[in-house]
Amino acid sequence: MMQRKRVGWWFFTKAKLSLNAYRNLSSSQHVILDNPNHCQVLVEGNGCSRMAILNRPSALNALNTNMAATLHKLYRSWEDNPDIGFVMMKGSGRAFAAGGDIVALYHLINKGNMEACKEFFRTAYSFMYLIGTYLKPHVALLNGITMGGGAGVSIPGTFRVATDKTIFATPEVHIGFHPDAAASFYLSHLPGHLGEYLALTGEKLNGVEMVTCGLATHYSSSAKLPLIEEQLGKLVTDDPSVIEATLEHYGDLAQPDSSSVLQRIEILDKCFCHDTVEEIVDAMENAASETKDAWCISTLNRLKEASPLSLKVALRSIREGRFQTLDQCLVREYRMTLQAIHRKISGDISEGVRARVVDKDFAPKWDPPTLENVSQDMVDQYFFPLSEAEPDLELPTKSREAFL
Repeated sequence: MMQRKRVGWWFFTKAKLSLNAYRNLSSSQHVILDNPNHCQVLVEGNGCSRMAILNRPSALNALNTNMAATLHKLYRSWEDNPDIGFVMMKGSGRAFAAGGDIVALYHLINKGNMEACKEFFRTAYSFMYLIGTYLKPHVALLNGITMGGGAGVSIPGTFRVATDKTIFATPEVHIGFHPDAAASFYLSHLPGHLGEYLALTGEKLNGVEMVTCGLATHYSSSAKLPLIEEQLGKLVTDDPSVIEATLEHYGDLAQPDSSSVLQRIEILDKCFCHDTVEEIVDAMENAASETKDAWCISTLNRLKEASPLSLKVALRSIREGRFQTLDQCLVREYRMTLQAIHRKISGDISEGVRARVVDKDFAPKWDPPTLENVSQDMVDQYFFPLSEAEPDLELPTKSREAFL
């Protein structure tokens, strides 16, 4: 029996699990579970490893409740199976995962079906916590669009392989929402104030930029991925150093080009270090006026296009996340999410999704419409504890004795 080891970014401890379902998924062919919804998550693998495949290519593998629940059951059973040493995840088609299924959520919110919305976020956030506390090495192959919830089910894990096709972003402020799915944890731990920049602008990073700033652990040409998968599938190990050696052997060296935001860290930090969104916008306006630099002008425009309320909520979330653990961030993000979907403070999430994804007129009418109209009380309400009638997100406690 292979010895279990803690791997990944964060040290947590392991609880005794009693799940036996899915324990014998060992065929090297795709496995489709009995429920027809399960075809949205396929399984490959034999021997020592398993591969979960997100399989909604027509929707860019956007996550829904059924997918999150299926992944959670699979991963718990694999964690408890002593014959499985490590786990991998990839997406079908041109995306790893573009996030949560915001169109489905939009319709649920407009119908007032809050319970279905809450079930999705509870299920998805719980699975992200499982990834971040997983006791076996986890390899995510980020070959394509990796945004929002797609980042949430990959970045908390041990290894993240970016490619020349990887596109990362947390664009939630442009749909009247806030960076969630553990974003307030991992963005807040990026160098300097890069996390604030990504959260407030929703700008994209490519695969080279991801590995340079630490969001990814390895970079490889997408043409090499079949070979990487083949070699990983031959390993009989639960040792992260053995897996890492394979990833490094097939990895490529690359540096961000001259147009990369990572070449502008000095001015980025100077502008995004401020305490308020208003000060950040003023700093960017001054920089754009003084330099006439295209990046400064583009960044300023991105800030002005976003929901003013979302900007203020997102900045506070990232700043709080810098001093919180993964579980604390997820619990807080769940509270914030419930405030957003209930639309008692603002209906920006419905308006943002309508304007950018449903009607695609790209002309959202934000409420409040400007930063100066966003009160401190409105922002504070996103961070209040939930009422007794609205239970918090419950995440499992992992037993230290089980880890030892």
